[in-house]
Amino acid sequence: MKKYIIALIGFVMLLHIVSAQPATSKEQQELEKQRQQIKREIEQAQELLDNNRKTTKENMSTLAIINLKLNKQENVIENISREINLMDNNIFKSQKDVNKLQLVLDTLKEEYTRSMLYAYKSRSSSDFLNFVFSSPSFNDAIKRINYLKSYRSYREMQGENIARTQVLLKDRIDELSGNKQKKNVVLQIQSKEVDALQTQQEEKNSVVNKLKAQGKELNNQIAAKKKQMQKVNNAFAAAIKRSNDEARKLSAANKVSEDRNRRDAAASSAEDNNKKESTTSNKKTGKKSRTVTEPVNTKSVFLGTDAELSLNTNFERNKGNLPWPVNSGYLLLHYGLNKLGNGVEVISEGLSIGTVIGTPVKAIFDGEVKAVDNYDDLQMVVIKHGMYFTGYSNISGVNLKKGQMVTVGQVIGKVAANLDGVGAIDLMISKDKSELNPGIWLKPR
Repeated sequence: MKKYIIALIGFVMLLHIVSAQPATSKEQQELEKQRQQIKREIEQAQELLDNNRKTTKENMSTLAIINLKLNKQENVIENISREINLMDNNIFKSQKDVNKLQLVLDTLKEEYTRSMLYAYKSRSSSDFLNFVFSSPSFNDAIKRINYLKSYRSYREMQGENIARTQVLLKDRIDELSGNKQKKNVVLQIQSKEVDALQTQQEEKNSVVNKLKAQGKELNNQIAAKKKQMQKVNNAFAAAIKRSNDEARKLSAANKVSEDRNRRDAAASSAEDNNKKESTTSNKKTGKKSRTVTEPVNTKSVFLGTDAELSLNTNFERNKGNLPWPVNSGYLLLHYGLNKLGNGVEVISEGLSIGTVIGTPVKAIFDGEVKAVDNYDDLQMVVIKHGMYFTGYSNISGVNLKKGQMVTVGQVIGKVAANLDGVGAIDLMISKDKSELNPGIWLKPR
């Protein structure tokens, strides 16, 4: 009987492990959520592209938006591939569970057959009575009766386990079938997305050919874009230089004032000492007076106050978590070298974010306005955050003044159209005179 109990415990544990397998995958749900978000971004990029084509012919911004769509489409396909891998794992686990349950069911049936065969052979009442009355003692007869009752209960439990295992096996087979059907659906979706990627690639090739046919006109567009970017970069650098020069002058003036105050304090102290010496006895002490020195100010000239130092520290602490200057938008140009295709290359010292013309532009951190410059009927705002500076160009409707304090999220202007007629805001970040990549300072989208 002991071996039956051990086998029964083993079967129950195995059934518990199999039945504990999760029916759905949280990872799949998360991937589906991510895919829907990417699809929405593709739709918004398409809206930008359509608006661009309504106002202008094919240009570099068109190519940049198409490249954006291609990247997003590739992200969708990668997302689906990851989901398919998860489904393959689920199918493998479900098949493994089916095999385990089938083995358990076969074993249970085999044991049940043997027990039923034994019960059939000893089915007569005389066999039962002989088994009981052949006991050497009364206590042993009671044990034999209890054994027969337990054996009868064991057979009933075997039948229940077989029925339960059959239900679990059916559930796992249905789950396996469902996972395979879901995989087929996802494979069809993947096939459609691959076709969409191919269509977008053909669209890009068509735009590249049109740009190539423009020849000199395209070169003029590129030259104009680079010229405007250089103008903005120079204005940004000039604003930072002016701010630094002002900080140095202020620091020098403060130092002169501190030195004057220190000399006045020293002279006053010497006069007080002379008065004390004249009123004391002529006793010679042999001690020399000590000179009190002020602590050295180790702050940078660009962090002249505790408030500026705190602002600088908080800006650094928010690296990678700064808000975007617009609520919605997509990168037309990233920081550094941008290869747009057809040999078109543009080096950007910031981010060019495409969005709807007229969209409010917001400060990405607290700070002081150091410049409001105009160029080509557009405006640029430079804000100081301690030793850090942020520049917002290709905007309009600015109503700020130099020296004004702004807070994070405060509207500083509106998105204007760039040279291609597309709404875009250019964002630059610098520490003193060193340009930084805004992409690693803004929070991920």
